[in-house]
Amino acid sequence: MRIEPLLGALSDPTRLRIMRLLEHMELAVGELAQALGQSQPRVSRHVAILCDSGLAERRREGSWVYLRKAIARGSDSALAAATARLLDAAEAEDTEFAARCAEDRRHLSAIRARRESSAAEFFASHAENWDQLRAMLCPPEELEAKILSALGEEPLGRMLDIGTGTGRIAQLLANRADHVVGLDRSPEMLRLARARLQDLPAQRWELAQGDFNALPFGDDTFDTVVLHQVLHYAHEPLYALREAARVARRDARTVIVDLAAHERDELRERHAHARLGFSDEQMDGFLTACGLRASQPLALAGEGLTTKIWIATQVPAHAPA
Repeated sequence: MRIEPLLGALSDPTRLRIMRLLEHMELAVGELAQALGQSQPRVSRHVAILCDSGLAERRREGSWVYLRKAIARGSDSALAAATARLLDAAEAEDTEFAARCAEDRRHLSAIRARRESSAAEFFASHAENWDQLRAMLCPPEELEAKILSALGEEPLGRMLDIGTGTGRIAQLLANRADHVVGLDRSPEMLRLARARLQDLPAQRWELAQGDFNALPFGDDTFDTVVLHQVLHYAHEPLYALREAARVARRDARTVIVDLAAHERDELRERHAHARLGFSDEQMDGFLTACGLRASQPLALAGEGLTTKIWIATQVPAHAPA
C-alpha cells in the first residue's frame, strides 16, 4: 500500500462514505449506488479509485461484482491499520460526517430486504424438488445438532465451507469460528448465502466463487474445512478431497457430511447427483489417498436415505498406514 494513492482516495467525501458502508456489509456496485443516491457509473468510478489505492477490493460472482473493504484495524500493514482507525475516529468525532454515514446506513435495511425477497422467490420456485429430497432425509435440526456435537467445544479457527449453497452451515458454525469463507460455483447460490449471512458482522465472513476441484486458496490456509452434502456432486470425489486437504493446515479438521451408499438412481437425473452416496470403505480409501484419517462415522437415518458425518484429520508422518 502506497501513501499517495491512499490519501488521494480518501480526499473525496463519497469515497469516505463508501468505506463506512463497507464496514457493515459487502455490497454490489448497484447496491452502493442505491445507498448513496448516486448514479451507478459515478459510483463505479469511485470504486475503481478505492480498489486501485488498496482500500477496497472487488469480487466477481457471475455477472455481479461485489466490493469489500481491504483494510482493518488488525491489518498486517501498519498503514492499512492506521487508515481503518482514522475512519473510525472520523465518524466518532466529526458530527456532520457521522450524520451522513448514519443516513447512508439507513438504506442498507432496504438492500437486505430485497436480498431476502429474492432468496424467498428462488426457494419458492424450487420448493417441490427440494421438498421431495428433504422428505427422504433425517430432519435438518437433528443433523445440525449432531454436527455441533461431533465438533465438540474446540474452536473452529479459520473455516472454509466448500459448496456453501444457501449458507446454512456457514451460519450455523460462524459463532464458533474466527472467520468463515463460503465457497460455491453458483452465483445464484452465493446470492442466497449472502442474504442469509448479511446480519453477521462483515469482518467475520466472506463469500467466494470457485470450483471444489480447484480451490482459489493457498496451501495450509484453514483450520476447519467443511463439505456438507457436496461430495455426491463430484464425478471425481478424490480430486475435491485432495483440494480440501491441500488448503487445510496440519492440525485442521475436515468435516464431510454426505449420503451413505444407496440405490436411489432417480437422484442422478432429478437432483444432478453424480454419486449415489458413499460406503465407509470408499470414504476411507479417498481419505487415505489424501493423507487423512477419519474417526468412526456417525449415521443419521431418514425416510429412505441415511446421512453420515466423517471428521478427518491429517495422518502423522510417523503413523502406520
